[in-house]
Amino acid sequence: MNKSYNRREVLTGAGVVMTAALAPNFLAAGNTFEVLMLNKDPDNSKKKMVFSPSLLKVAVGDTVSFLPENKGHNSEIIKGMLPDGAEKWKGKMNKQVDVTFTVPGFYGYHCKPHSNMGMVGLIVVEGDGMLDNLESARGIKHRGKAKKAWKEIWEAADEAGLTA
Repeated sequence: MNKSYNRREVLTGAGVVMTAALAPNFLAAGNTFEVLMLNKDPDNSKKKMVFSPSLLKVAVGDTVSFLPENKGHNSEIIKGMLPDGAEKWKGKMNKQVDVTFTVPGFYGYHCKPHSNMGMVGLIVVEGDGMLDNLESARGIKHRGKAKKAWKEIWEAADEAGLTA
C-alpha cells in the first residue's frame, strides 16, 4: 500500500526531524557556578568583605550565581571592565543575582558599598576573543583596599595562565 504525502505533511515531518537532531545543542545548558558574598574570607579570617572565589574561569553559556551569604552585599559590573557587546549587571542589595555569560573576555565586578574595602572579583570567560579587553580591564584604576585586591587577582590570573 503506497501512501502519498502532501506538502504540509512533508514540511512538518522535516521540522520534527530537524528539531530532534538539534535539540541536544539547544537544550544543553551551560554550567552554573556560585560566588559567595561574605563578610569574612572562609580561608583567611583576617580578610574582610570578600567574594569567594574572587577569581573564576567559565565558558560561554555558563552562569554565575552571586549568593548573599551575609547581609549588606551586592554584585555589579565595574565600569570599563567588561568586553564590548557584553551585558552589564547590577544586583540588588541582599539579593541573589544570576549572570549568564555570552561574550568571552574579562569581567571585573564589585560590591558597591564595599569596593574600597577590597570586595572585588574577576570572571574570565574563555573563547575566541577572550583577550580583546584584557588591557582595558587591567588598566582601570582602583582606590583603597581594592587596589591591593586587584593586584592579587591579576597575579593569580597570570599564574593560572588566563592572561596569556
